[in-house]
Amino acid sequence: MFSKRLFEVLFCLMLGVALLSTVSCAKKQVAVSDATGVKSGVTDDSADRAREAERARMMELERAQRLAQQQVEAFQNERIYFDFDRSDLRSEAKVILQKKAEWLRSNTEYRLVVEGHCDERGTNEYNLALGDRRANTTKDYLVALGVDDMRISTISYGEEKPLDPGHNEEAWSQNRRAEFRLSK
Repeated sequence: MFSKRLFEVLFCLMLGVALLSTVSCAKKQVAVSDATGVKSGVTDDSADRAREAERARMMELERAQRLAQQQVEAFQNERIYFDFDRSDLRSEAKVILQKKAEWLRSNTEYRLVVEGHCDERGTNEYNLALGDRRANTTKDYLVALGVDDMRISTISYGEEKPLDPGHNEEAWSQNRRAEFRLSK
């Protein structure tokens, strides 16, 4: 009878130890008190929300960078054209330059190089001078519209970089132009 009683006591003790060890291994949530004495627990839900907010912020940043790159490309790809042997601005060129001036005033981190180009008719020296006049006329108009002249430089390529290599009026009209290059 003594051994049966001993067996029951030992069995109860072992069962108690097993229960205590199981309970002590359960995952606990740590509650932290802030300076006001209010307990705040970091849960899986708040960590998920924080990760989702960070992911959304990164996606928005990438979208903004893509949009900025598209704006730079659109700015640079829009050229203005000139009449034969002329450096004065056409009315459609003025409209384009007004948009460019507005963009430059809003994006002051960018510098601009205005490139003057000509068709193949005329001497190299004459076309370099004409390309220079076209680039400077363009710069002067942008400055008159409020763009800081220290942010704009000019260069003439004369007839050296034709957009269209053809030898007809259609090709020549594409080559009489000013192009725009942005940099930070």
